[in-house]
Amino acid sequence: MEKKIWLSSPHLSGHELQYIVEAIQTNWVAPLGPNVDEFEQVLARYHQVQDAAVLSSGTAALHLALIILGVKTGDEVIASSLTFSATINPIIYQCAHPILVESEPRTWNMSPDWLETAIKARIKRGKKPKAIIPVHVYGMPSKMEEIMEIANYYQIPVIEDAAEALGSRYNGQALGSIGAIGVLSFNGNKIITTSGGGALLSNDKKSTAKARFLSTQARDPAPHYQHTSIGYNYRMSNITAGIGLGQMEVIDQRVVQRRKNQLFYRELFSGIPGISFQEEPDDRFFSNYWLTAITVDDRQTGGITCEMLRKAFAAENIESRPLWKPMHLQPIFRKYPFYGDGTSERLFRKGQCLPSGSNLTDEDRLRIAGVINRLFDRKEICHTAIPSQNTESLK
Repeated sequence: MEKKIWLSSPHLSGHELQYIVEAIQTNWVAPLGPNVDEFEQVLARYHQVQDAAVLSSGTAALHLALIILGVKTGDEVIASSLTFSATINPIIYQCAHPILVESEPRTWNMSPDWLETAIKARIKRGKKPKAIIPVHVYGMPSKMEEIMEIANYYQIPVIEDAAEALGSRYNGQALGSIGAIGVLSFNGNKIITTSGGGALLSNDKKSTAKARFLSTQARDPAPHYQHTSIGYNYRMSNITAGIGLGQMEVIDQRVVQRRKNQLFYRELFSGIPGISFQEEPDDRFFSNYWLTAITVDDRQTGGITCEMLRKAFAAENIESRPLWKPMHLQPIFRKYPFYGDGTSERLFRKGQCLPSGSNLTDEDRLRIAGVINRLFDRKEICHTAIPSQNTESLK
């Protein structure tokens, strides 16, 4: 069998090892040290925010963000329904209640209209939501101008789940820097990785200071071990942060490579009816296209479905996957309120994420193109090299 083509595998810069070796040689192997400090500074500069706290995961960052904003037992938090469960789980950690909101069809992210509908409905029931968590799914910016306008009107803080969106921008502003708190993930399949890890971003240094305090078991400043708050073991290690420093050296290059993948797929599927892409609605939106995602309308493709596409890839040892199953359809979250019109359900039924690693080779693209040509019975050979484009549009 030919080698596996992964959906999105780690892609190292080659410089990570020097940071790791230095940490070991200087004995900085604890969840603190110069790599941690520098990684936080690099992330803060890149996102043009006041501060960043690096943590053990994006989930940890979301959990601490909710604590920092005062979310407690019985509170309600609005969140996108089309997302991974890690967006919703921390709400449950706080014994709060998720209020799930529909996608809109352009970006596939939180619908501002349904967001306001949900807020009004919850206020009418006597429960003003404590926070709003829009998710920039697959790296696509949400309609942040509209979302922030609604959030500010109702005075509800926004936590940006930018776990998939490092390198994406809205109106020229880095995602994760627009709301009160931003959250990043460095999981192994993300655009850059620290093997596992995450970060909390904020322009309020008190928020990041509290995140650091809580993430190191909330030890009070005393010569002995004293605790007046519940803490967590959520800090990133100095070795892991070294991997992040090596990865951040190539983040702009990785964004270009992911965006080129999307152009490759556009060319590959050109002329095939029924294939639609998640795409930037206008010039305000700049996606890192962490994953290139499509919908397949079998009424136009001659009966070919997204599941048939997934199986065709799998038969050739190529990984692809359906879009996120909306949270309001998940057995564990079905009991929570949902405000929507079926958009995210339709996306889930028809959607597919395509192999999108920044380390795809021309040989990989040739195999991918072969699967598509055979499935759609196309005799012509699609280009397998990435199409030439104005590089300014990729930056």
